Amino acid sequence: MRASATACTVCEDHAESVFKVEGLDCHEEVALIERRFKHLAGLETFSADVVAGRLRVQYDAARLSTNAIVGAVADTGMRAWLEHEEPRSTSTSDRRRWMLLASGASLAVSLAANAAGWTTLAQLAALLTVISGGGPSVRRAWSALRLRTLDMHVLMTVAVIGALAIGEWLEGASVVFLFGLAQYLESRSMDRARHAIRALMDLTPPLATLVQDGHERRVPADDVRIGDHVRVRPGEKLPLDGRVVAGESDVNQAPITGESLPVDKRPGDEVFAGSINGHGALEIVATKLRGDTTLARIIHLVEAAQAERAPSQTVVDRFARVYTPAVMVLAVLVALVPPIAGWGEAGTWLYRALVLLVIACPCALVIATPVAVVSALAAGARRGVLIKGGAHLERLASVRSLAFDKTGTLTRGTPVVSDVVAVDGVPVDDVLRLAAAVNRHSEHPVGRVIVQQAMTRGVSTPTVTSFKAVPGQGAEAEVDGATVLVGSQRLLAARGVDLAAVREVLQVARDAGATTALVARAGRLIGYLTLADAPRESARDVIGRLRQGGVARIEMLTGDGQGAASRVAREVGVDAVRAELLPHDKVEAIKSLRAEWGSVAMVGDGINDAPALAAADVGIVMGAAGSDAALETADVALMGDDLTKLPFTLRLGRAAMRTIHTNIAIALVVKAIFLALAVSGYTSLWLAILADTGTSLVVVANGLRLLRTT
Repeated sequence: MRASATACTVCEDHAESVFKVEGLDCHEEVALIERRFKHLAGLETFSADVVAGRLRVQYDAARLSTNAIVGAVADTGMRAWLEHEEPRSTSTSDRRRWMLLASGASLAVSLAANAAGWTTLAQLAALLTVISGGGPSVRRAWSALRLRTLDMHVLMTVAVIGALAIGEWLEGASVVFLFGLAQYLESRSMDRARHAIRALMDLTPPLATLVQDGHERRVPADDVRIGDHVRVRPGEKLPLDGRVVAGESDVNQAPITGESLPVDKRPGDEVFAGSINGHGALEIVATKLRGDTTLARIIHLVEAAQAERAPSQTVVDRFARVYTPAVMVLAVLVALVPPIAGWGEAGTWLYRALVLLVIACPCALVIATPVAVVSALAAGARRGVLIKGGAHLERLASVRSLAFDKTGTLTRGTPVVSDVVAVDGVPVDDVLRLAAAVNRHSEHPVGRVIVQQAMTRGVSTPTVTSFKAVPGQGAEAEVDGATVLVGSQRLLAARGVDLAAVREVLQVARDAGATTALVARAGRLIGYLTLADAPRESARDVIGRLRQGGVARIEMLTGDGQGAASRVAREVGVDAVRAELLPHDKVEAIKSLRAEWGSVAMVGDGINDAPALAAADVGIVMGAAGSDAALETADVALMGDDLTKLPFTLRLGRAAMRTIHTNIAIALVVKAIFLALAVSGYTSLWLAILADTGTSLVVVANGLRLLRTT
């Protein structure tokens, strides 16, 4: 499936089109496109995504056509076509591969002939290498010169022509072949990075089994409308988001939420496109169109994220634009000044200047950041962590303090029975049995929790009669001939039940933020149940792992009372708790944390915590699968309702920044070493291009390692 429903949208005269671009493998190509687009009448804005090989253009459709845009890209030596169309001619990759093989074979002949002393044959074979392998670079160099810019193809072409001019035929041929090989390998490596994102698009099947009037038929998933019924057989992928209306099965939601274990689904449960059905057949009613599913939104957001430049990438791009012409000027000075000053022969210094031109290629430097960013984004998406771009990835790496919302984040968000207490010698199970019996007919959430607790403990419930709900207070019913009350202090006091023996205990529970359900039989109190919003089982372990990962301060921010907040804080092990906060109070708490501890992240639910999430350096939302608001407002979305993804998220951000810094260091150190070697005469053309090739491949391979982050 595609990330967007269409590659071209038009509103009156304003249009936006998305193009695939062949040959867009480095940010130097982006600079070429930028220079060419400056002269396009009707162009409004454009953005280029090197890793995805994609160009998004906004323009005035009355003054500029897609054909003109494609032609402008062609003027730069690259090839473009609308994303939703097939290329208008066959791919150049096969032709490029055969030309590379031909230049390699002729270079081998030249080397053999040179070793045998057959000078003429060696020169002819070297010339054939230059002709067969240098064509693409010459064309791209000519395009760059026409646009009055210098890029690596210009540098390579000048270096090869200079080598041939001074009689270094074998050196020139070696540069052509090695540069062509570098371009080919770099393109293949970039394809691997692109595949990490494209793999998300292959998660949903193109066809769906539509059920109408009891009959099944296979239709394109794009043709299914909201409200249609779709049948999913065991082992099939779900084509659309929907709600189960028939059948039960275990569903693997890992592609969406990153959950490691399948989730049981039954009628009424929500399911997501791209999930894998287990052993049972399901019938679902579609709740979203294929282009609007949770997976489609994830893909769209990941693609938008990979197109967003990280701050370090912007700095490197600016540096590279100054660096290339500066080295060109340096090469001219090296070629002219020493011979004029009488420091050596002109041929020697010209050769060293040509080596400088080869070294000047900045591609390894400018690709250092984007390949690491897209690999980290893809690794996160595979684990159910959606990061909205390189800027947020970098900020994750610097997080020193972290603030949690309480309800639904550190806690489950729903009450559980934490204790059952009996009085006057009544068995504990009797208290639970009677409370559950009365609440079997109740629709109140507390009542359902009590019934679930009885089922979990294997306590059977007797039949009740004369059930009556008392809104806001509880319920009553006849059980085994006696009236049983289950509810609040107010309900039992109104019915004349003596509560003196438990008033102090009830006050303590209330101060701790717990809810109590009192149970009375035949006008006498027999016990009570304590209910509280329990912490997640993983919360304490997660907070410990966050501290190990470098988070210096962890606080809980909540609107709940101090008693309930303190109880949860003690159980999960946060450093401090700030209770009874209004939304603006949480914003002030975020500012306070930043002032004292540095970069701060906020973890919440994305709705009532929106101001605090926006105020934090990084806003992280949990359980965002299916939540439009959370996906759109958060910097980072944990798709599954799983707190254990948080340490992985911070670890991924730190790993990405280490990789980016390592890549930039590798590129700069290699350039500096070979610049020095070139000026001093201790390296050659072919060794320089080999070093440049190796650096680019090392940088790409190092970035791709992030795909294996766990």
